[in-house]
Amino acid sequence: MYKRLSIVMFPFLVIALIGACVWGYLEHQEKNTILIKAENQYQRAFHDLSFHMDKLHTELGNTLAVNETSSSSYRKGLVNVWRLTSQAQSDITQLPLMLLPFNKTEDFLANMANFSYKMSVRDMTKQPLTQDEVKTLNTLYNHSSEITQQIRGVQEKVIANNLRWMDVESALASENEVHDNAIIDGFTIVDKKVGAYDELNWGTSGVTVFSKHDVKMLSGNEMTADQIKQKAIQFLGVPDSPSIKVVQNGGNAPEHQSYSVVVPSPDKAQADIQLDFTKKGGHLVYFMKSRDVPTAKFNLRQARDVANEFLDQHEYKNMSAVSYDQYQNLATIHFAKREKDVTIYPEQLTVKVALDNLEVMGLQATEYIYSQKKREIGQPKMTADEARKQLSANMKVSGQTLAVIKNDLDEEVLCYEFIGTMNKNIYRIFINADMGLEEKIETIRQEQAQAAQDQKKSM
Repeated sequence: MYKRLSIVMFPFLVIALIGACVWGYLEHQEKNTILIKAENQYQRAFHDLSFHMDKLHTELGNTLAVNETSSSSYRKGLVNVWRLTSQAQSDITQLPLMLLPFNKTEDFLANMANFSYKMSVRDMTKQPLTQDEVKTLNTLYNHSSEITQQIRGVQEKVIANNLRWMDVESALASENEVHDNAIIDGFTIVDKKVGAYDELNWGTSGVTVFSKHDVKMLSGNEMTADQIKQKAIQFLGVPDSPSIKVVQNGGNAPEHQSYSVVVPSPDKAQADIQLDFTKKGGHLVYFMKSRDVPTAKFNLRQARDVANEFLDQHEYKNMSAVSYDQYQNLATIHFAKREKDVTIYPEQLTVKVALDNLEVMGLQATEYIYSQKKREIGQPKMTADEARKQLSANMKVSGQTLAVIKNDLDEEVLCYEFIGTMNKNIYRIFINADMGLEEKIETIRQEQAQAAQDQKKSM
């Protein structure tokens, strides 16, 4: 009987074994195909990075070769520098360097892109390059030469030894210490060299994209950890407890000194409540209370009213909602300061409200706290009707107001803010109130347009 059964089953077992082998082979081939594709993408991005850095160094040299009074040639060169720097940044993001300390080089390229862009868009006939800015360009030219040479050295090793980026990814993901990897060693050396560069003077228009907050703008005295703890207790309305933890941040850097407060949630199933305060003045810049919001029983306007009341009860006065958003039953309302019927967009903050019970769940007020200052808001040189002529004749304008925004040169400018509809899209357009130039255009959603309309009605 067993003999007969084995005779019957044997062909099926052979077929199953062959099928398993074929399946394993196909899986192996598919895995190899994916690995080859990923490796090819890494190699392309790396060689593109080397090419773009070489072109960037050449373009900086070409820009410096022309006369400083030739504004059109300088602008063309700076636009090319910005374009090539942005391409180099894009190449880096496509490489498996997330676990490798390469942030100094990325920051350097980001600041270079920001510097070249802001100089290229300004009117050089009225504001020519300063000697400090020309000196910075020369320094960037020298630094780009060093970075290019280092990356070329890595490229030569990759080509000569047929090195693979997949090995780099595996090595970085491994918990074991990495030894003798030419690519990792090469990029580490590049980052160390960039980190050793002296701080550059980015000029009046070349404010870095990672600009430090000016603590001198903050009001009030230096706060102690215990004073911050009491402010957090007062803000939340909870009793004092040893479980409330206060940690000072920033070390010896005054621009980064702050306090983080962690308050255990009354409900152990929920996350702890987190707050951040500035050390100088003890201003609340961040608050977050996390929990699930299962349903939305209230609408965005009701959430806006609650957020307005919340801001009025604390130190954030004269704020006006400028846009709404809703995600996972949480309302996010963006506010800006209102002063003399003018919206001050640099002084912005965000409030999160749960739509199940209208509880305020979060606050982000960093830009508001650090942008406060006394402003002299003058009268516009153009009328609203004159500014509106800069809009398309096909745009249906539904609202307008005056606003202060930051332009591409990081300068505060007075603008007419228009909300309009065209081609079934809603736009927020800022027209310079002195020169009639278009400063900024934003495509906004219906909720944001409604916020702008509500803002206009509240004037």
